Amino acid sequence: MAKGTEIKFTEQITKVQKVQAILHKYPWLSSLVVLLVAITTFSFFNENFLTLSNLSLILQQVAIIAAIAAGQTLIILTAGIDLSCGAVAIFASMVMAKVALGDPYVEGDGLPIYLAFAIGLLVGTLAGLFNGWLVTKFKLPPFIVTLGTLNVFIALTLLYASGRTIPTNELDPFLLKTGTEVKFGDFKITTGVILVILIYIVLAYMLRNTAWGRHVYAVGDDIEASRLAGIQVNRVLLSVYALAGLIFAISAWIIIGRVTVASPNTGPEINLETITAVVIGGTSLFGGRGTIFGSLIGAIIVGVFRNGLTLAGVDLYYQLLAVGVLVIVAVTIDQWIRKARV
Repeated sequence: MAKGTEIKFTEQITKVQKVQAILHKYPWLSSLVVLLVAITTFSFFNENFLTLSNLSLILQQVAIIAAIAAGQTLIILTAGIDLSCGAVAIFASMVMAKVALGDPYVEGDGLPIYLAFAIGLLVGTLAGLFNGWLVTKFKLPPFIVTLGTLNVFIALTLLYASGRTIPTNELDPFLLKTGTEVKFGDFKITTGVILVILIYIVLAYMLRNTAWGRHVYAVGDDIEASRLAGIQVNRVLLSVYALAGLIFAISAWIIIGRVTVASPNTGPEINLETITAVVIGGTSLFGGRGTIFGSLIGAIIVGVFRNGLTLAGVDLYYQLLAVGVLVIVAVTIDQWIRKARV
């Protein structure tokens, strides 16, 4: 009897280890299961949840978070974190809008819109590069660096914008393009959502099929081993922060299209929501493990939970509680998966 029990126990452990190894190899898999379970569950609470109009609404609502989470994912893959991502995006959005507008009381005072847009992209890229320079040059923890630059970029935005929101009628139509709806029968999304999907496709290719992508994972997994292997660690980190900054600036365009104004006070909670999406999407906060599409799934999970709970009549406070529990569970699962023998 004791021998049989021991055999069963050994077989059970082996199955658990297999699951652990699978989740280690495919970190997005657990997130996909959570998403499917959430969609199935909420469909029972409200018959409108699975309608095409509601599903398209969820995608539009998570477009901003998903876009910024793409850049956040790159940084977290290197075992870093960027608390200033939302502030960079808002700063870039104000630069794009204000440079194109110029003096609102002087007609034709602004720069051509495509030049203004390019300047906004450059500002975002330089902001990311500045974060990367502080991390690599002074060997400072990314958490501390970006906590400081968060306040720097918020202050720069308020100073540059003079606290003024640029309304829809003063914005160049090009900046509102990402809010244009594209219809596929009863299903409609915005061009901003399509742009987000393109960002994820490009980043997925870069991470999976280029030497740069392999170096990103290597640096996140073990920075000292990567340095000994001949990888230019500082160069990789600088490129990651610069590319993330560019993505945050592109996200600024999506933000303007979504909210239809350029405001220095848009989305103060964006920073934490992007980290939430990345963590729920299966990317390890310790670096070296995760996929870019996992973050997209994570962003959609947050959107599904909030939309589903709203349709079910659940109070906002409990919605925040549910998302908080999701984050804790995701980090706990990540810790367990990291112990897998692969």
